[in-house]
Amino acid sequence: MLKQRIITALILLPIALGGFFLLDGASFALFIGAVVTLGAWEWARLAGFTSQLARIAYAGLVAASILLLYLARGQMPWLAGLVLLAALLWWLAAILLVLGYPASSRYWASMPSKVVIGLLILLPAWQGLVLFKEWPLANWLIVAVMVLVWAADIGAYFSGKAFGRRKLAPQVSPGKSWEGLIGGLLVSLLIVVAVGCYRDWAAQDFIFGLLGAAAVVLISVVGDLTESMFKRQAGVKDSSHLLPGHGGVLDRIDSLTAAIPVFAMLLWAAGWGAL
Repeated sequence: MLKQRIITALILLPIALGGFFLLDGASFALFIGAVVTLGAWEWARLAGFTSQLARIAYAGLVAASILLLYLARGQMPWLAGLVLLAALLWWLAAILLVLGYPASSRYWASMPSKVVIGLLILLPAWQGLVLFKEWPLANWLIVAVMVLVWAADIGAYFSGKAFGRRKLAPQVSPGKSWEGLIGGLLVSLLIVVAVGCYRDWAAQDFIFGLLGAAAVVLISVVGDLTESMFKRQAGVKDSSHLLPGHGGVLDRIDSLTAAIPVFAMLLWAAGWGAL
């Protein structure tokens, strides 16, 4: 299994890095759209679609929605802000749903609900990345959100393994602990402090940076737990087997689907870019 994971990672890493950092404009939007569309195909399974045709149709719906968002960006620039706001509201609601699982499943267990939730998870992630490419520092914004999330994941793994005692959400993901969450958060915040010192941030920049990073990391955990909740309800371990040794696309981007739109909203609130 470990050998398989390493081989898959070595194949995917240059593709992902090239797509994220070498592509721009329509080619970048298409690249991210392809990843999100694969995620939509996987989400259709979690939503309860059993036939391959229905899953492909749902992926097609997401792809068409992405195309419309891209084509509308010039005539209706406010639409991007609306998509991100919808995501923010969804992820705030997801906190309550995760904490209340399994009783909370009565609010989202129907197929129509899961169809809409899939759109609220996938489309804003695409929208946020496309906006980053258009804002100052572009690629570095993408690096920033990924580093925050990945550092938190790594920190949570090791601190949870060493100190984990109290379960974070035992009904959703028994392996996660409060100690792991705190450890991962601290690792991410230390990185922010290091960046702030290097860039000689003012005191208010440090405060905003630390609070913003904390919000992004915490919501990324909600993204991870949310996918775990839907997988548990669907009775599956992985979203698919597209990535040998890693599960599916959603299993790799679940945290980012929550972190990206929240990060975009925080940057916009700080006057970083226009919506």
